[in-house]
Amino acid sequence: MKSQQVLEAINEAKKNNQKAFGFLFDNFWDYLYNYLLKKNNNEDQAEDIAVQTFAKAFDKIETFNPKYTFETWLITISNNLQIDQHRKENLKNKIDSASYDDKVITQVQDGNPSPEDLLIITQNLSDLLLKIKTLKTEYKAIIRLRYFEELSYKEISERLSLPLNTVKVTLLRAKKILALKITSHEEQIK
Repeated sequence: MKSQQVLEAINEAKKNNQKAFGFLFDNFWDYLYNYLLKKNNNEDQAEDIAVQTFAKAFDKIETFNPKYTFETWLITISNNLQIDQHRKENLKNKIDSASYDDKVITQVQDGNPSPEDLLIITQNLSDLLLKIKTLKTEYKAIIRLRYFEELSYKEISERLSLPLNTVKVTLLRAKKILALKITSHEEQIK
């Protein structure tokens, strides 16, 4: 991928362009997730930190310095999140507090239906429900609230006690995974 495309997407993301956020997410998810997976050797933890990293990156996109690569910036954010998480876990263990939480706030904007949204909408309901059942629990919950209970992002945020934009990033990831499951199933049928 050309660095000029990335810089253009970052500039558009600074203007809250949803497509630019999607472009950055799509093009850097695998890179960040694989880095975290190698580092942690834990798929769930790698995915959680990657979602938090993108949420924080999108929230702070205006602070991105173009003299660094976007990959380096994402890695730095993810490393800082991991350090913070480790410190909080240590503090939690020391003071035996079960209420400390590591949540992030972002500024991802709603937009028109994405290709994943359109794919999900056009699926046969029973097939779709079977595919949704294979998702991680938090992804199932957020898909159910958004598409079956038709709650707004704000209502989901309140119901799950999550920051609004963490809900948006998590839903984006859930839709991408579900779309992959749908398209891989369709490929098998052909």
